[in-house]
Amino acid sequence: MRSFSLLGEHAALWLVLGGAGIAVDAPRRGRWRRAVVSVATAYVANTGLKVAVRRRRPALEGLPPLAGTPTGLSFPSAHATSSFAAARAYSALVPGPPLYALACALSLSRLYLGVHYPSDSLAGMALGTAVGQLGR
Repeated sequence: MRSFSLLGEHAALWLVLGGAGIAVDAPRRGRWRRAVVSVATAYVANTGLKVAVRRRRPALEGLPPLAGTPTGLSFPSAHATSSFAAARAYSALVPGPPLYALACALSLSRLYLGVHYPSDSLAGMALGTAVGQLGR
């Protein structure tokens, strides 16, 4: 689960997928660029919100997190934000169900690993969906 969750770190998987779209889909290259920019924007917005809110990650006695994190800040989940931004933006270009399935799995992986509260992921999903809409 840790290895899978790493795919979503810093929106890397989504930026690579969008970059591949830019590289191979010449007729829609501009639309792919706009979609990738929305994913990057969602990630930056998430980082700004984390710094503003400053919510600490879950700390449960006897139940340590199963993965490390880049920061101790938790709200909103960057994995959920970038994943749902990508699913929303990229689903205008490729079939949406696999994108949303992957976005859900990455978001849930953070709960499984004990590094987010459910509200962190829900807020990230909402933020990502809203910003991803700009990339459609």
